[in-house]
Amino acid sequence: MTTPLSRRPARRALACAATLVLALVVGACSVPPKQQTPVDDVATAAAGTGETGPEGFEDFYGQGLAWEDCGGGWECTTARAPLSWADPGAGEIELALKRLPATGERIGSLLTNPGGPGASGVDFIATLAPTVGERVTEAYDLVGFDPRGVGLSSSVVCLDDAAKDESLSRDYDTDEAGLEALAEDRRAWADACAENTGDLLGQVDTQSAARDMDMLRAVLGDEKLAYLGYSYGTQLGATYAGLFPEKVGRLVLDGAIDTTLDPDTISEQQAVGFEDALRAYVEDCQAGGECPLRGDADQGMRQIRSLLDAAKANPLPTDSERRVTQTLGFYGIAVTLYNDQSWPVLTQALTEAFEEGTGNLLLYLADFYNDRNADGTYSSNSSEAFRAVNCLDGRQDDDPEAMQAQLERLEEAAPTMGSFFAFGGLTCDGWAYPVAEPEFDLHAEGAAPVVVIGTTNDPATPYVWAEGLADTLDSAVLLTWEGEGHTAYGRSNACVGDAVDAYLVDGTVPEDGLRC
Repeated sequence: MTTPLSRRPARRALACAATLVLALVVGACSVPPKQQTPVDDVATAAAGTGETGPEGFEDFYGQGLAWEDCGGGWECTTARAPLSWADPGAGEIELALKRLPATGERIGSLLTNPGGPGASGVDFIATLAPTVGERVTEAYDLVGFDPRGVGLSSSVVCLDDAAKDESLSRDYDTDEAGLEALAEDRRAWADACAENTGDLLGQVDTQSAARDMDMLRAVLGDEKLAYLGYSYGTQLGATYAGLFPEKVGRLVLDGAIDTTLDPDTISEQQAVGFEDALRAYVEDCQAGGECPLRGDADQGMRQIRSLLDAAKANPLPTDSERRVTQTLGFYGIAVTLYNDQSWPVLTQALTEAFEEGTGNLLLYLADFYNDRNADGTYSSNSSEAFRAVNCLDGRQDDDPEAMQAQLERLEEAAPTMGSFFAFGGLTCDGWAYPVAEPEFDLHAEGAAPVVVIGTTNDPATPYVWAEGLADTLDSAVLLTWEGEGHTAYGRSNACVGDAVDAYLVDGTVPEDGLRC
């Protein structure tokens, strides 16, 4: 049992997959440190749209942004947002933004989100920029922002690094004692988040983040929102469309989440997605010459499960004092399934584990997924924000009998990976704030055309979710990439890239049902 997997490009996967394969150097994809030098007055001035926004929030919609040079042609700033969009007097928070100004004839700003929930848009934008079409960078200011609760914005704070290390590596049994230990761990997270975050913890739901996006749209001077959202970013974008259909400009939702699904169904379908992706890897590995997995695909899958089960009984040693538990082994395997360019690294990690009995590379991969640095610190608060946002957006059934029944379904549907998605009903045990009531139209009636993209063997956001979201949104068209891995635009092929570029730049809506 692990924390459910994030629905996002795994740790800058769009730009870093090649780095992971060729050099295993995460630092090569890091964002340069800020160099806070004011830019010229023209770049600093925030035109805004002149909108007043909802009553009581006029100051937020009318604020100016002071952009500063933060290196490499990038500009950074901080915007103010209300702590609560229901109470103007509740105080305010900060939102961190980073942008790359358009290089040609400017259309406006393109807001982006990498997913999660909990992934940093400020970090992501620098790795996204080289992957989008040149016409897009000419026409738009590319804007990344850390949503409320995330990264450099007013953020969720929970456990210290040592406690987080222990929690993210711990294995649990499924008997009564094991589940109580799991519940105690989740309550420790809940208590720490409440104590260290305060009232913000109850205000980081997706609807509040979508309202922040509308404010940012107005402050950036855009009459309509142009937006590129990946993974969980598609949920954020669909929520925006439901709240503000009249403000929808050109929205691309890649690696889509079906907003009609309940959390239990999401967990079960995601488990099958990772099972299918792992099987695709096994078949590819066995077709090559240097694969440690013997026999056919079924036997290869069983070997991987046996390795994980053995790690629970006897964690794999490494060159450090840390050992690879079953949970860490799962993370190390799962992270490589987000992008098939990372499959050779998984082969290396499994070869080491099977032939040498050690888990150095699996541990590296698990740390890569969890944003853990070699010195034991964490480079982001993604795990904290992921839990906080999800606990406000919706919760799985925590009835013990229901959770045991789900475990049985998971093990039947996904024998290798399924059990790691079980008992999600305990994730929010002891959480200090209730689920936020939905206030948006799932169908976004009246919105301009929205492009929904699905990848046929996406593990984190299964293709069926893209079909579901496209069916739900009244104005959506579905673009399909027949490929492996998580998301498509920026890492697939010219068919997808050209269709998205033409939509964003020219407003040409792709043919509904286009397959690439």
